[in-house]
Amino acid sequence: MKITFYAHASFRLEADGLAVVTDPYTPGPGQSGFDPIDEPADIVLMSSATDRFHSDPSHVLGEPVVVNTLELPSEGTVVKGLAVRAFPTYESLTFDFRAASNRDPDANALYLFELGGIRVLHMGDVGNPIADDQLDALAGQVDLLLALTGEHATIALDDLDRAIERIRPGAIIPMHYYSARGVLAIEPVERFLDRFPSGRVHRVGASSMELTRDMLRPEAPPVFVLEQSR
Repeated sequence: MKITFYAHASFRLEADGLAVVTDPYTPGPGQSGFDPIDEPADIVLMSSATDRFHSDPSHVLGEPVVVNTLELPSEGTVVKGLAVRAFPTYESLTFDFRAASNRDPDANALYLFELGGIRVLHMGDVGNPIADDQLDALAGQVDLLLALTGEHATIALDDLDRAIERIRPGAIIPMHYYSARGVLAIEPVERFLDRFPSGRVHRVGASSMELTRDMLRPEAPPVFVLEQSR
């Protein structure tokens, strides 16, 4: 599977003749600060439909099927042959964002899908410890974890550590961390990387990589750091 990191929580994953884009941000100054994706995709998966940092497919080219995973039934669905299952959650239980607007940005979903024989869990925008029943359902079912690592309105790193221990992913790619191009005051990726032995951290030095099953190590998952390309 080819993986490209656009920015923030948005990736492009390609295999099986499909191109899947995750959680596209609203581009430009005064919004996310990131450049438009401007590439075609077959499917866009979003953790909600109400967050400008996670749910703007307008700059994904082509005619992708857009899926708000928060609206999926509990058993999931199949889109163009891609099986997707959602795990509803909240951005924060401690901050009332609804007091500042008419929308509800708290609700979102983690979502699990399989592409190219690799099971991918995108953590959406969860801001709390992941529920025990969800951890039980995900344990041993995730090959690649796209992990929220910036704290500040997303999951605390201590809680992320516990989730990784329970889920046992085969590999981890960090996302949703500080970027000089972005507008959010969140933590740099180094805060997360410092929690791992240096031998498990692999700085790819590019925005794309190929991930194969023989690279997966559930007993000690490698961390692949991609460069943001937008």
